[in-house]
Amino acid sequence: MNNKEIMAAIKAARENSKKRNFKQSFDLIINLKNVDIKKTDEQLDFFVPLHFSRGKDIKICALVGPELESDAKNVCDNSIPASDFQKYAKDKKLVKKLAEEYYFFIAQANIMPQVATTFGRVLGPRGKMPNPKAGCVVPPKGSLKPLYDRLQKTIKIVAKTDPIVHCVVGSEEMPDEEVMDNILTVYNQVIHHLPQEKNNIKSAYLKLTMGKSFALMGVKLEKEKKSEAPKEEKKDEVKEEKKPEEEVKEKKEETKKEKPKKESKPKKK
Repeated sequence: MNNKEIMAAIKAARENSKKRNFKQSFDLIINLKNVDIKKTDEQLDFFVPLHFSRGKDIKICALVGPELESDAKNVCDNSIPASDFQKYAKDKKLVKKLAEEYYFFIAQANIMPQVATTFGRVLGPRGKMPNPKAGCVVPPKGSLKPLYDRLQKTIKIVAKTDPIVHCVVGSEEMPDEEVMDNILTVYNQVIHHLPQEKNNIKSAYLKLTMGKSFALMGVKLEKEKKSEAPKEEKKDEVKEEKKPEEEVKEKKEETKKEKPKKESKPKKK
């Protein structure tokens, strides 16, 4: 995968997509090969910090104690104080609604046992429990703003049940260069986490939310367009070149017929 292939795929995705009433996202799909997903050490489950925006803001919910309650209200899209945990423990539907609405959950470190007891049954299977690897488990003192801003540019990469990585790498409103940078950042991190690196990549595609998929590794669409036209021109050129040759051959044959045949002399030894 190189810059030219990526830019060609981005251009093709834009040109072949109809205008929608919403802002479409660029989706990156990476198909893996020679990977045993059943083995834990060959599964993918990590976070990638991007240089540029994901294209759309994500919602973040904070599960905090009294120390961070005020900061969480000002910074996060929603905050649930420990004093309200009992309400969620009694109603599983409320926790499911939270899981559907929020992409990341931040938790205060000293109340993590309470968070696990109250929200773990729902958030755990969905992979949305506050994760220390993403920096989502925070100390009682500190500012949540830097973490909130960083998470807006963070993507979670998961391949546990199928050998496929599917994630958002930008939106149609972003410049091509920023989308390309995000694609390369994710791709390089994925191969870094695979046992055989590039040898475990089968194929990669890019698409807009409602659009067609275009190959990122050897963009067929662009290659076909470029190769078809020259072939036709070459055929014409060959035909034109052959015409004068045929005329010359015909003239030679005519002159041979007109001239009397010369007796062949024996070659000198």
